[in-house]
This record gives sequence, structure tokens and C-alpha cells, in this order.
Amino acid sequence: MTRSTPPPASARPALLRFLGGVRTVTGSNFLVESDHARILVDCGLFQGVADLRRRNWDGLPCDASDVHAVVVTHAVVVTHAHLDHCGYLPRLVRHGFRGPILTSATTARLAEIVLRDSARLQMEAAEHANQHGWSKHRPAKPLYDDDDVDHTVKFFDPVPVGSEVDIMVGTKLVLHHGGHILGSAWAHLTLEDGHALAVSGDLGRPGHPLLLPPEPFSGADVLLMESTYGNRRHDHHRAQRAFASVIVRALSRGGTVVIPAFAIDRTEVVLPELAALRSDGTLPRHVPVYVDSPMALAALDVYRDAVRARSPELRPEILVRGEAAISPEPFLAARTVQESIDINETTGPAAIVSSAGMATGGRVLHHLHRILPDPRNAVVIVGFAAAGTRSRDLVDGARTLKMFGEYVPVRAEVGDVPYFSAHADADADADQIIDWLRAAPPPHTTYLVHGEESASETLRDRIDHELGWTAVVPRPGAAVLVR
Repeated sequence: MTRSTPPPASARPALLRFLGGVRTVTGSNFLVESDHARILVDCGLFQGVADLRRRNWDGLPCDASDVHAVVVTHAVVVTHAHLDHCGYLPRLVRHGFRGPILTSATTARLAEIVLRDSARLQMEAAEHANQHGWSKHRPAKPLYDDDDVDHTVKFFDPVPVGSEVDIMVGTKLVLHHGGHILGSAWAHLTLEDGHALAVSGDLGRPGHPLLLPPEPFSGADVLLMESTYGNRRHDHHRAQRAFASVIVRALSRGGTVVIPAFAIDRTEVVLPELAALRSDGTLPRHVPVYVDSPMALAALDVYRDAVRARSPELRPEILVRGEAAISPEPFLAARTVQESIDINETTGPAAIVSSAGMATGGRVLHHLHRILPDPRNAVVIVGFAAAGTRSRDLVDGARTLKMFGEYVPVRAEVGDVPYFSAHADADADADQIIDWLRAAPPPHTTYLVHGEESASETLRDRIDHELGWTAVVPRPGAAVLVR
């Protein structure tokens, strides 16, 4: 596309406010305010360090009832690259939001799974804290509950990917496949003054084992570009070898391997990898593989439905292989709490895939609590881990980990295998992000968001030097004109 035509003299440019997802990888919230519309693009939870988590309780610096629409640009699932884009929605609804939540149909389905799990975890954590007295709050309360999620899902308004839809007179939206997880999209907004804003959401990488690459960027006046891996690279073959090596060492010691994995997309990628190790004999057949995550099991059903429906997001070879490409090797599913407890009480070699991926909550905490003190065991971190999360602490060499109000010694082996992340990166040989940007006319300004400060600054410098574009790492709370 070409750059937008200049707006009429009477039209005022829209104001873009960075409410979250700036110099951090969590809490993505971007508010676009024009004369007649207020559109919130993404509505995510803050995670990680305590100062960020406390921001969830502060509320957004705007009246929820005045926000006209929330555009969820990708399927946000579990606790990190997903919940951080949609996880605040129930809180927004609790505070009075009653507008449409526009997203792809698959994102709406996956987001409901994510939000219900998020509410359940928060309610369970509050109950556990009140019973055992480990919270400073008296009483501890969840950020939102099941009723809030029930109200929230009523406002989901799925829109077809690739089609222009009117949010209101003069403001239009087009979603384009994002290649990050099933249902993910990058968003293109045409505002009432004629200017265009694009938001990358979380951009997928061309080498994703299940999904096609993201649709090309077609241009906009202002671009919000994620920078999660702005200073890192994925090495597919090295990561596969590292993944297998950690498992082999732990099993040779008679230990258990725990793999914290996001329920949406990461579990669907890890299971075929384990199946390949089973097939070549690396993972012996007598060693059980457990999937202990009701949310991951529900998400697997959504992925299977996508295969059956021959979703245009999926790679052709996945469609040829069918459902076996999603979960080719039989695994032992733990759906109930008792089944999870039974897994945690077993002894001997085993592999346990459990959420949440950054170990911020969920069933994986109980498994980590049990296996971390034993040097025979291992933990494999298979994606990006944000600062302040338990997964990041493990990767950084923590000797103890706090959970359930006590410190647990870390003697198990820790493997860091970020290849399994679904994010594009800027340092890979393919220059994934730069290539995605290169084909489009330069925006007036590109803002680097959804990345830790060093990653955002590295990507900013690459965009500046290699493309000659004006690139900025904004400050939290900053407000700029869309022009």
C-alpha cells in the first residue's frame, strides 16, 4: 500500500498512548484516541517483577466504559506471550467496559480457554494464600474470577482475517495472519483522519514447525513493532541437540524432566519434538510422557480442529500429516487435580510437560517444588522467560526458588532452549524482523514495544542503520500523535 493521503484540514490527528508493553515483554496495552473513538489495542496482564504485577491492580489510566473497542491482535494464552495481550480483559469488563472485543475467531476461542484458566489459578492462589498465610494481603483476593470471565466472553466479536471491517464510522480494521500462534494476527487500523496505524502483535518466525510465516507488512503511517528477541537468535539444530542432551543426561541419572511450557502453541510444538526423540530411541519407550495442563489439552483440541478444517494458517505438510502432526505420540494426559497429584507422587524416570511456561503459576509449580532439590532431575526452559519470573531465575542460575511461601533449593540441572519460542528474531541469519519490514514503504515512525529495554534498543539501532527508518523506544505512559 502507499502512504495514507493527508487528512482533511478539519481533522485532528489521533493520540497514541503507551499504557503497557513498553521496555518490558508483558502488559501490552496501546490506546488510540481520536475525535470520535477510543480504541485499545491489546489488553494484557503485567507479569514478572513485583513492580510490574502491582500495575494490574492500579487499573488502566482511562475510563473502561469509554473505550470503544479492544482489538486483540493475537491469541494470548497461558502466562507470557499470550496472557500478556488479553489477560486484563476481565478486569476491564469488571470496571465497566461494554464494547465489542474484535479478534479472529480462533483467538476468541483460545482466549476464552486462557482467561478461564487465569481466573481459576488466581482464585486457587488466593485460597491457598488465605489457608496458609503466605500473602501479605488479608484476605488475599483474585484479580478477577469466573464470573468476570463469563461476562467478558459475551463481548467477543470475531472478525474474518483479511477483510476490512468498520469499528465505527471512519475507523476501519484489517487483521492479517501473524504466524505466532494459531489465530494470531497483526492489525492495521485506518483512522478517521485518514492516517493508518499498524500493530505487529507478536510476530511469528518463518521456521515455525506448524504455522505459515506472517503475512507481509504492507505499510502504515505509524508502526508498533514487537522486539522480544530484538537482540537474540534462534539456532534450530543447536537447540534440538541441547534439548535432547538435557533429557538424556537426566534419564541416565534416573531423574525426571520437567518442561514448563505455555499451553497454547508451545505444548503443541514440544510434544512432536518428544515424539521424534522417542522414534529415534533417545527417549526410551518405557519412560512415560505426561501432559499435566487442562488448558494445554483444551488447546490441543483447537489445533486438531484447525487441522481438520484445513486452516490457511497451517503449513501444507501439517495438513498432509493430519492430526498426527499435532500429537503424534501417545502421551498420558492429566486433566483432574487427582491425576496431577498422582503424577507428582510417581518415582523414576519421566518427562512432564506442564504449564505455565514461565512458572508464574499453575500445576508446574508443584512439579518444580518436588524435583528441583534433587540433582538427578532436570528442568528445560523452552521459550522466552521474562525478568522476574521463576523460569528466568532458573535460567540465570538461581540457587533457590520461592514458591508457596518458602524457598526451595535448586540442585536439578537447568537447560535453556529458547528455540521453541514462537517469536521472530532480529539476529538470525534470515533477519526475520528486518525482512518483514523491508518490503513496505517506511512508516513516519516505528515504535519498538513488547521487549526488554536492551532488546528494543538493539532492534531500534538495526532498523535505523539498515532501513534508514525513524525508530523509537517509547517510555511507559508516553503519548504521541499518529501522523
